[in-house]
Amino acid sequence: MKLLLFIAVVAVVLFLIARFVPKGKTIALYAVLVIVAVVMLFPFYDMFVMSTRTTQEIFSFPPYLTFGGNLKTNFINMNDAINFLRAFRNSCIITFSYVALVLFFCSIAGYAFAVYNFPGRSVLFGILLGTMMIPATAGIIPWYIMMSKFHWVDTFRALIIPNCANAFGIYWMRQYCKNNVPVSLVEAARIDGCSEWTVFFRIVAPILLPAYASLGIMNFVNVWNDFMQPMMILKSPKLQTLPLMLRSMVSDRGTDYGAMMLASTCAVLPLLVAFLCASKYFMSGLTAGAVKE
Repeated sequence: MKLLLFIAVVAVVLFLIARFVPKGKTIALYAVLVIVAVVMLFPFYDMFVMSTRTTQEIFSFPPYLTFGGNLKTNFINMNDAINFLRAFRNSCIITFSYVALVLFFCSIAGYAFAVYNFPGRSVLFGILLGTMMIPATAGIIPWYIMMSKFHWVDTFRALIIPNCANAFGIYWMRQYCKNNVPVSLVEAARIDGCSEWTVFFRIVAPILLPAYASLGIMNFVNVWNDFMQPMMILKSPKLQTLPLMLRSMVSDRGTDYGAMMLASTCAVLPLLVAFLCASKYFMSGLTAGAVKE
């Protein structure tokens, strides 16, 4: 009730500012953006705080909003419970290999659909889009059966190779190429004697950097956080990824939530770093083609 009252008061204050204060609309807009940013970032901050607290402090009320002094103990308990560095290495191998293959194969396929005219192009592209309507869960059992027949169970290959050219990635790259790669530039390079691979790597690929960043981050997040497929495929503890290791910290005999939150914090940091490093290209990739001149 108090929270609803507080929200109502804030809304009234912002309305009055926008209505009666000079440049009030701009002030109110930025105030709303700041509030939304705080609300979005608070779960991350709270996770960082809990990673420095004991289990008792985490479940205390009112909750602690400042950092505690249990970080070292949580770090020791985390390393005793799981092999974090090994799980981190496994996640990095799978994620970076997968993202690199997705960017390569999806970009050349999208470029081909956007630039080349070949018989059945529209039909083939329509079939490709149609596969996006099939629920991912419908392919789990066939995928596992295939991996078993390939003898890829308990290997990283089963998590990297089957999806290295997905329909959404090809569609994403095709749309970006169609809107941002001038056909005249490609034809001029061909006239100058460039091979098709030279045209792609020397001319087209640099133009696709924003699309690479956007698609790369989306796939990075999906693969890094994936739980179901690694759980089904990776049987050996030495091959387990971070989500599987984090799940193993939950026990019926008691869970050290401070250590688990510290492990979760360490697992989330690469995602934040990846987004911050590629945020400029990510946003330009999302908005590319939104405005036609």
